[in-house]
Amino acid sequence: MLVGYSSSSDEESEAATERIPTESLRILTLVSNRLSLPGCLLAMFPEEVYPQTEDSTLHGGRTRSFKHERGNWATYVYLPYPPEEDFGELLEELLSVARVHGVILTPQEEFHLSLSQTVVLRHHWIQPFTQSLRKALVHHKRFACSAERLKVYCNAERTRTFLGMEVCTGQAQLLHLVQAVDRTMTEFELDTFYKDPSFHLSLAWCVGDVTEQMNECLQSLQGVVTDHEDGPFVLRLDCTELRCRTGNKTFQFPLKP
Repeated sequence: MLVGYSSSSDEESEAATERIPTESLRILTLVSNRLSLPGCLLAMFPEEVYPQTEDSTLHGGRTRSFKHERGNWATYVYLPYPPEEDFGELLEELLSVARVHGVILTPQEEFHLSLSQTVVLRHHWIQPFTQSLRKALVHHKRFACSAERLKVYCNAERTRTFLGMEVCTGQAQLLHLVQAVDRTMTEFELDTFYKDPSFHLSLAWCVGDVTEQMNECLQSLQGVVTDHEDGPFVLRLDCTELRCRTGNKTFQFPLKP
């Protein structure tokens, strides 16, 4: 298990906040609008008294799909892909061809194949959630899948467009894994995965909905993959473990040999 722990003082502060009734926070906010409260009180509830608007310029123009709240942890399940040298060279060429067509793409910071939507967990749900997920995956075996066809994706909010590589083999095993993950999601009344998923690895992204513009140059981009110097490039993913990232914690779930 790979896991990063927050400091005990953070957890104590977080727990203290959750013990304060909502009505008390409302009164604190009303009072703060009329009187100058001591700094020690304002520091206890900075987001409740003065809600913060996230600066998207700090994240390359990206915006959150849902509002950040204290004690809520963005969570998703995925298969990691450690990029090979050939993949890095291919990605650079794809970015270059996209620039020629007027599309400026930013490469992903890491590469993975999603097996869940991004959901929100309360801090005290993390341990039972990961225990349930581990139990659901205990009988699943390792396998391999591959991808070679490029496809354009846009998120539900139409705030980001992605260039992805769609999986062409291993879909049956991936669907089997999604069913296991969905059982845990359902147990915690969270959103399950898409009904007819297009399994893929996102390669790069840009801000806004530029689906039409990217589709116009998709044939040229696919040519980079098909006409690779060593033959058509095929991305191969060895599915040996699932991972679950929740906030700053990452949990590993090895699959059976």
